[in-house]
Amino acid sequence: MGSEDFKLMDVFSYESLVHAISGAVGSVTAMTVFFPLDTARLRLQVDDNRKAKSTPAILAEIIKEEGLLAPYRGWFPLICSLCCSNFVYFYCFHSLKATWLRGHRSTPGRDLIIGIVAGVVNVLVTTPLWVVNTRLKLQGAKFRNEDIKPTHYKGILDAFAQIVQQEGVGALWNGTFPSLLLVLNPAVQFMIYEGLKRQLMRGVQRELRSVEVFLIGAIAKAVATTITYPLQTVQSVLRFGQHGQHGQQPEQSKLLSSLRSVMYLLINRVRKWGMLGLFKGLEAKLLQTVLTAALMFLLYEKITSSTFRVMGIKQHVKFN
Repeated sequence: MGSEDFKLMDVFSYESLVHAISGAVGSVTAMTVFFPLDTARLRLQVDDNRKAKSTPAILAEIIKEEGLLAPYRGWFPLICSLCCSNFVYFYCFHSLKATWLRGHRSTPGRDLIIGIVAGVVNVLVTTPLWVVNTRLKLQGAKFRNEDIKPTHYKGILDAFAQIVQQEGVGALWNGTFPSLLLVLNPAVQFMIYEGLKRQLMRGVQRELRSVEVFLIGAIAKAVATTITYPLQTVQSVLRFGQHGQHGQQPEQSKLLSSLRSVMYLLINRVRKWGMLGLFKGLEAKLLQTVLTAALMFLLYEKITSSTFRVMGIKQHVKFN
């Protein structure tokens, strides 16, 4: 009984809460700084007929056609989604790590497993927020693809209501299957980040320098993003809900239907543009996500270390 209470204390600890709040604040701040890059990335993924390929060209087109503030369209719903998502992920990751690693050394394999579990919880809880965020972010955009139907949502709550009313509750979990596959992205990112962090701190109990945190955060995100990018593109298309029909049978299970959707979209992109079509928009995504992740990890580390220092809490994860 005492051991169970101890584990519950790890899950519902002040330390896990600090990690979660720090991760949420760091990610929201970083995304706000680099938000226009995410706008460019999403247009490249969803709008197949857009000719501009580079991030500066896309942003120039958007500003010219839709106004100066257009690159920040959908900022509020995205920030709400990101804040909730990162809070859930960081909380789950660090509470699971504290529970499992009590008295033991962390390893890349353990970090990866914990990251996957935290990612699954995060996807199941926050996917509806990301579906609404994608719809609002693309609302009012001038698409080159004429098959894309315009939407008319008045805000986050109205978008939820319209999607449920017109498409059913299940539509709020559009893209869940590729999202579950994509839990590998943050899991690989955290595995690489924590591994590089342990190497830098091996044998020396010190606080990492800002440039070290920024660089290992950037490296971890660059590797994770490149590996999983084709699935991220499919995820964006499914969330937007404009992928069309492709011979799915009504009696098919949800899992099989989702798998067919993913395979159809991947094969269709390869047929249209070749293997490079799977990585359309990768430049914009890397530019945005690497800088955002690096800044997020930097802010996260600074906030957590400052908070623990002020509160007199000593972190007990072993690095050597």
